[in-house]
Amino acid sequence: MDLILSHAKIVTMQPGDAGYQVSEPVYIGIKDGKIDTISDQPFAITAGIQEINCAEMLITPGLIDCHTHLIYAGNRSHEFEMRQKGASYQEIAQQGGGILSTVTSTRHASEEELVVLALPRLDGLIQSGVTTAEIKSGYGLTLSDELKMLSAAKKLADHRQINIETTLLAAHAIPPEYKNKADAYIDYICDEIIPAVAEQQLASAVDVFCESIGFNLNQTEKVYQCAQRHHLAVKGHTEQLSNLGGTALTAQYQGLSADHIEYLDKTGVQALSESGTVATLLPGAFYFLKETQQPPVELLRKYQVPMAIATDCNPGTSPFSDLTLMMNMACTQFGLTPEEALRGVTCHAAKALGLQDTKGRIISGMDADLTLWNISHPANLSYETGIPRVAGRIVSGNFSAGNASPSLSSISTTSGDGK
Repeated sequence: MDLILSHAKIVTMQPGDAGYQVSEPVYIGIKDGKIDTISDQPFAITAGIQEINCAEMLITPGLIDCHTHLIYAGNRSHEFEMRQKGASYQEIAQQGGGILSTVTSTRHASEEELVVLALPRLDGLIQSGVTTAEIKSGYGLTLSDELKMLSAAKKLADHRQINIETTLLAAHAIPPEYKNKADAYIDYICDEIIPAVAEQQLASAVDVFCESIGFNLNQTEKVYQCAQRHHLAVKGHTEQLSNLGGTALTAQYQGLSADHIEYLDKTGVQALSESGTVATLLPGAFYFLKETQQPPVELLRKYQVPMAIATDCNPGTSPFSDLTLMMNMACTQFGLTPEEALRGVTCHAAKALGLQDTKGRIISGMDADLTLWNISHPANLSYETGIPRVAGRIVSGNFSAGNASPSLSSISTTSGDGK
């Protein structure tokens, strides 16, 4: 083994009640970036093996943020101020604001500038215990700019210890050059953008904003069909502002997840249940926009639809980079339990990215992506915010200290000397 975690109390996130229970101190052996063995007995420490004495800290699967728009340029705080003073969305848009202002700024930024701008947002996620983040495009809306965004997203992994998953969201808004020509823009996405992204392997999934102010069902289905022809998974921004039927359509195409879903009805929930598609809740946008229509949590529970939670980090509707804050909001605004919230950022978030076989649980054979916490019970992650709690993160078997480590003098790292 390459790394041993000793005296660790783990929350495995396996299915069932036991998956949320804190274990007695155990020993975790990590080899080649995978969890090799979990034992209640210590391992022999031989030459070249690193050991971390976890001092009975709590260890969960590394948190997964399965829906972000982390790559963008520009700042829209002035729009927030305008809204607080009574300006409408339409008034802001008429003055050059809204999503197209972010599109303009992002188009003008270089790939290197987009990386630099995204790093502080990524650091916020890391400081909240995230080891995997999904990043969407969607602020370029041209072939070259969408490719630039996806490439910048992938390059973040060269600067930080984190796993990055990328999603093409060219169908995010209608760009100015295609005003009143949505069908033509969809053709452009299908004929040029998706094939190029697939060929260059810049994304593993394709997303669509299926909404009255976005793209209709026929346009969304055309994008889904094209994505599947190019062997890319599909996801959907659906039922955020109205019940258009995008969630059921996403489920029909075996989508990984349907996200937002505040206006989702029973028919849509049943479709998710039958397809195994994850329902991703985005409480940050709900909070920031002062929405009142809540997602149908009770129906999702009744039909056993897995619920993921994500930041939706973006400049216009959810400028948040703390996944544990979203856990708190999911509990206080949507009525989730702390266990549901933790599953929402571990095993269910992994499923929302198609990674359920490698991430999101602590069992032998899974990726060694773990977060070490300076807490005694997992409910604490949903209970309070703003206090440094991450003692360390392990990504693909590699350890890095966290923001709470200075207060944990009892943690020690040693290497075997072969004796």
